[in-house]
Amino acid sequence: MPTISQFYGIYILLYPREHNPPHFHVRYSGFKASVNIRNGEILAGKLPIKARSLTEEWRLIHQKELLQAWDMMLKFEKVKKIPGLE
Repeated sequence: MPTISQFYGIYILLYPREHNPPHFHVRYSGFKASVNIRNGEILAGKLPIKARSLTEEWRLIHQKELLQAWDMMLKFEKVKKIPGLE
């Protein structure tokens, strides 16, 4: 279950056996990107401006939960879903 959140057609995923820096994956309408949890930098891929903006808003709100999820994922523990934007 790598999808940890979903909102406005944006899917946020964490994959087991990942590498540092802590990051999450975003999928939106055929676009894919990897985003650094700590600073919001896109590490790979690209997103349309609106999806990028919504993803960044969500990251800022849930940064602490994302870092906790990253740690849990590295320990192969069950990662809880994180609410999307409303």
